[in-house]
This record gives sequence, C-alpha cells and structure tokens, in this order.
Amino acid sequence: MKISFKFPKEEKLIPWLKARTQSRYSYPEHKATLAEEFPKGYNHDRNTCLLGVGDQAFEAAKEAINQWVMFPKPWTHIYPAQPFVQDKEVVVLFRLFGLWWFNSSRVIYTIIEPNRYGFAYGTLTEHVEKGEELFLVEKDAQGNVRYRLEAFSQPRAWYVKLFKPLARYHQKRFGRQSKAAMQAFVTQYLQQGKLSNTTN
Repeated sequence: MKISFKFPKEEKLIPWLKARTQSRYSYPEHKATLAEEFPKGYNHDRNTCLLGVGDQAFEAAKEAINQWVMFPKPWTHIYPAQPFVQDKEVVVLFRLFGLWWFNSSRVIYTIIEPNRYGFAYGTLTEHVEKGEELFLVEKDAQGNVRYRLEAFSQPRAWYVKLFKPLARYHQKRFGRQSKAAMQAFVTQYLQQGKLSNTTN
C-alpha cells in the first residue's frame, strides 16, 4: 500500500502501475460478479439507477463508462482514465484523512453487447480490500437505460478490518455518488445534444 499527501503526479503513477503487471488477484472467486449470487463471506453491494431512455442515452452511458465517470470526484480518481481493456491494470486512488491511497485492480472481464456495456475489475494484492466490482450500463426492451454497480468485497488490510464500519460507510458513499455522477453526465450529454440540434 502506498500513500501520498499530495495528488500523485503521472511520473509517480506510471512506474507504480507498471510494477503491478505481475501482481496476483487477492481473492480466488474470479468473475463471480457474473453470477446472480455472490460468494459467501463477503459484503455484497448492489446499486442500480435509471440514466435515461433511448439510444442517445445509451450512447451517453457508454461514453461515461469509457471515461470512468462512475468514480466520483474530487475524492476518487482512476489512472489511466482511458477506455477499459481486458486484463489491464489500473490505479484506484481515493482521498481519505488528508491522504491519497493507492490501490491496484485489473479488468477481469468485459461486456460489449448491443444493449449491455461495461466491465468488472478484481483487486490485486496492493489493494486495501479484496473482491470484485462490476460497472455496467444496460438498455432494456422499452429503451430504459440503467447503470448497475455491483460488488463483493471484504477488508484485506489490517487497518481496514479494524475500522470496518467506516470502510463500509465510504463504500456506501461511493455507491451513492457514483450513481449521481453517471446520471449527471448522461443528462448533460443529452442536453448538449439537443442544443446542438437546435443550432444546426
């Protein structure tokens, strides 16, 4: 685990991320977020919200996933914030108690279908938690576009185990703010589209 008093510059993030390419997953239940029932012994989180209706809303939702909008600012960041790629590692940064905490995860599977788009990542050994998280947008037969944020996790670091209620509070906080960030992005995307259409 690495921490920093200041938001880390790219020259620090690049070597730290590169060193994670050989890291192992910190949990054995790989791709278990694909199942309806999550593994026992973990905290389970299932969040969903409506983002909009129609093809434009779905395109906006996909773009939000590509930009990692679901990580609420200013207290969470992803590096690199590029469209997800199977088996690629990312640095998951979050700010608590005046410190930036480095965590590593890897994209363990992707979902790229006509009406479903997203991915899941699994925690690596340099993460304060262990488990898996799914970020998915879906369009149903009626055109409703929804965001799903689902995870199973448990504390890995001793200090997270010691303050588990606080960790769970911030996980719930992340869920709420993640949904709000996705909704705000899609709403703004659609409004900008309407404005551009009226000016053409």
